[in-house]
Amino acid sequence: MRTATIKRKTKETDIEVTVNLDGAGVSTVSTGIGFFDHMLDLLARHSRIDITVKADGDLHVDYHHTTEDVGIALGQAVKQALGNMAGITRYASIHMPMDETLSRVVIDISGRPVLVFKAEFPRDKIGEFDTELVREWFNAFAMNAGVTLHVETLYGENSHHIAESCFKGLARALRTAVAIDPRAQGEVPSTKGQLGG
Repeated sequence: MRTATIKRKTKETDIEVTVNLDGAGVSTVSTGIGFFDHMLDLLARHSRIDITVKADGDLHVDYHHTTEDVGIALGQAVKQALGNMAGITRYASIHMPMDETLSRVVIDISGRPVLVFKAEFPRDKIGEFDTELVREWFNAFAMNAGVTLHVETLYGENSHHIAESCFKGLARALRTAVAIDPRAQGEVPSTKGQLGG
C-alpha cells in the first residue's frame, strides 16, 4: 500500500495528514479555512488520492501558517508514500479549463524540488482567503514532495476560477504521474537508476 501519515506540530500549527496514492479520491479535510478545504477536497477527488487533513492553526493571526504547513505535510506524505518511486509514470502535463480560465500544470516526480508558478489574481482575496497563499501552498508542497512543478495560468478573469484550475490541474497531473506504468513495473524511471540527487 502506497500510504503515509505525517504529523507536524509547531507553535503555530498542529497538523496530521494521511494519503493513499491508490485510493478513490476520498477526502476528510478540516483546516478551519473554508476555501482552502474546498481546494483540498477537489485535489483529492480529481487525483484519486485519498487525503485526510486535520489542522489546527493560529487562524486568529491569519491563514498563512496553516496553509503553508498543510502544504509541507501533504508534500512530505506524498513523498513518503511514493517510496523509491519504482514503476511510476513520473511525468505528466495537463491543460485545465475552469470556465473562462485555462491553466497549464506540468509535473516531474524527479526528487529535485523546483516550483515555477505564474498566475496573477485580479483580487487580493477569495472570500477571506488571501490569493497570495495559493503560491505559498504550491511552493510548500513542491519543495516537500520533491517534485519539479510548473504551474501557469494562461488566461483567466475570476480569482476563484484561477485558483481552482491550478489545484485541479495539479490533481490530474499527480493522478497520472504517480500511477504505476504497467510496462515499467519495478523500474525506477531514470537512467541514473534512482530519483533525487
